[in-house]
Amino acid sequence: MPKPKLAVYWAASCGGCDIAILDIEDKILAVADFFDLCLWPCAADFKYADVRAMDDKSITLTLFNGAIRNSENYEIARLLRGKSVVLAAFGSCATEGGIPGLANLTGKEAILDYVYIKSPSTVNPDKIYPQPRCKVPEGEIYIPEMWNTVRALHQVIDVDYIIPGCPPQSDQIAAVVGAVIDILSTGKPLPPKGTVLGASEKSCCDECPRKRDVKKITKFRRPFEGPTDPDICLMEQGLVCLGPATRSGCGAKCVSAGMPCRGCYSLPANVRDQGAKMVSALASVVDSTDPTEIDRIIATIPDPVGTFYRFSLAESFLRRKQA
Repeated sequence: MPKPKLAVYWAASCGGCDIAILDIEDKILAVADFFDLCLWPCAADFKYADVRAMDDKSITLTLFNGAIRNSENYEIARLLRGKSVVLAAFGSCATEGGIPGLANLTGKEAILDYVYIKSPSTVNPDKIYPQPRCKVPEGEIYIPEMWNTVRALHQVIDVDYIIPGCPPQSDQIAAVVGAVIDILSTGKPLPPKGTVLGASEKSCCDECPRKRDVKKITKFRRPFEGPTDPDICLMEQGLVCLGPATRSGCGAKCVSAGMPCRGCYSLPANVRDQGAKMVSALASVVDSTDPTEIDRIIATIPDPVGTFYRFSLAESFLRRKQA
């Protein structure tokens, strides 16, 4: 019998999700033994043409990481959807738009103008912008066209499963891949479509070992602005921690090490908007009932949108800045 085929693809991402797959260490040998790897641009020189030539639904599993940022991301997402039996959004960028989604705070023209004209590191006296098509002596060069709006994967194609994290934790990846191998080997039924794999239904606060005693705060601060008590909830020490608005499954590694949760493990069950949930959580620790004083305390939060929606802006109620 031929081996099941596995595809791993990155769109608008940093490559950390691909590295996280390698972090499962010797378990990667079981993956290589069980699957026939048919696409992994980060690891080897695969060609899109070879994927296009494959039969529809001939790829058993695709792990797709990265947001949809340009025409190439969209084209390959649609291609892999047609070729794959199971396609999983792998990591925060595919799941929610991730950090690339913060580009939705501005527009395509402003971004290109800064990168190619106004940036202090750019030397472009003729003010030349990249063009999608350009003729050269060797032929015509085509580069992907940048979109005005960054989107999460499920906003452009149908997604079967979600594996959250920036990147997903290696132990969770190993568990998910092991479960997939077991299902394919034994014929067990797949989980219900839409299942979040490698995480739980609860929030990061539920697996955080720190104590909460409902302290009230009068100012928010950043981690470098002073020491923290190793046993007390970071939120109650004035640090904006997204634990209440973030799904558990990472093992609370950041908060255990003294760094507030950034929100990369997606939303807990029954939470639709990460920023709205954080507004509610922060309201419970602000030590004032005076509107003026509350405004002063809230003003000490650095970059609220970038903090509350670091990974989820593209998939949130806000979506993007409108013209």
